[in-house]
Amino acid sequence: MAEIPELTMGALRRWVDHGIWPGSFLTSVLQDDLFQSVHRADEENRAALGALVVYIFNNVPVACWGSEESMLEWRAYRQNQKRS
Repeated sequence: MAEIPELTMGALRRWVDHGIWPGSFLTSVLQDDLFQSVHRADEENRAALGALVVYIFNNVPVACWGSEESMLEWRAYRQNQKRS
């Protein structure tokens, strides 16, 4: 399995830690949309897609991925934390 690109990991960390919406590829991965993920991936991310999915499943809070609704709720949660 290919390594997850550093730019992708950075976007994932910003999403998890701060609720900063990622680009279209990572958004489709986080929304569990395989067809859009493959369609939107560049060559490097397409090669690392399996590793990225395993990483998210094992290391990313389940509340911030799985659907568009989950992502919207996570973003609101992180924005509310910033205000507090």
